[in-house]
Amino acid sequence: MKFKGITIGVPREIMAGERRVAMTPETAGKFIQAGARVLLEAGAGQGAFYPDEDYAAAGVLLVQGPEMLYGQADLVLKVKEPKFNQALQKHEAEMMPEGCTLVTFLHPANPVNHDMIKMLANRNITGFTLDGIPRISRAQQMDALTSMSTVAGYKAVITASNHLPRFIPMMPTAAGILQPAQFIVIGIGVAGLQAVATAKRLGAKVKALDIRPEANEQARSLGAELIPFDLPEGMGVGQGGYACRLTEEWYEKEREALAPHVAASDVLILTALVPGEKAPVLIDEDMIKTMKNGSVIVDISIDQGGNCQLTRAGEEFYHQGVMLSGLANIPATLAADSTKMFAQNVWHYLNNLVKDGKVGRDGEDQIIQESLVTRDGEIVHQGTLLAMC
Repeated sequence: MKFKGITIGVPREIMAGERRVAMTPETAGKFIQAGARVLLEAGAGQGAFYPDEDYAAAGVLLVQGPEMLYGQADLVLKVKEPKFNQALQKHEAEMMPEGCTLVTFLHPANPVNHDMIKMLANRNITGFTLDGIPRISRAQQMDALTSMSTVAGYKAVITASNHLPRFIPMMPTAAGILQPAQFIVIGIGVAGLQAVATAKRLGAKVKALDIRPEANEQARSLGAELIPFDLPEGMGVGQGGYACRLTEEWYEKEREALAPHVAASDVLILTALVPGEKAPVLIDEDMIKTMKNGSVIVDISIDQGGNCQLTRAGEEFYHQGVMLSGLANIPATLAADSTKMFAQNVWHYLNNLVKDGKVGRDGEDQIIQESLVTRDGEIVHQGTLLAMC
């Protein structure tokens, strides 16, 4: 059996506000049928409305506390990167056995995670990051980033709507006609497309910008008005159709193209990412100063550093009358559906990663290559190494 001899440990997530869990009772049953021994920290699924009883019925062994769970695990499955456990005064990475394997969203290029990545390497923990899975047809079912981006794009617009002190659609009223809110979506990947679609459904007027022509056309097909910005052919498109990093000179030109539209907007949804690297800064402090009081910026890219110069991970605050939202775990606010999608993605990912009871070391497998961060005591992820320079 594929997972025979492997003990999988699923801890309770400790990031503030994180309600997801890396495994559902359904996927737990699949792992167990395939030969794995599955341990779950008691209460880990409660935030996503999966009670302990359902896991126990699937054959999962419930464990009290993270230290006991980590101590027995060969393979650790998490949703978010390891963090310092305030209650135990220990980092989660310190609790994992040396030589074990970790599969999660590590966001390794984000500078705030660099010390944690070094800790994994120093402890000889083999770390795989789910945000490194390439967008190829073979990886479609395991693409957790796409699943979570769908949630983030939708919920970012809902979050902005909650903060916005005005209606979103055009509203005929006894006091006159109120014009629709002006949304700008920057970065038209999965999250951006979902944000465009959701904002349009709510009745907003939507503008969009991406450095990839094909992505812009997808936004246009959903009813968005495109912000003009011309790049030399092929410059903004990298491997697999993802955006690639531009020079600072071109980012400055992009900010100049955005500036007048930003000043007239009510909401900015920021989703622009370069796979495996720090997110480019596209909205600077001077641009924020031009925005109307009560405007909102929701920076989905904050897990990789953020597209807005002033957003801070995990925080929401006003800066000169503009709400800056850098919520670091937006998918956790839709915990039931996001957990269901995430757990299925992880099941498919591990089916590719594990061979005959051992974690794969196939250097020719593109999925393994691009999601591998630490191995044999070293950091091997190129985007992370570049960000650490």
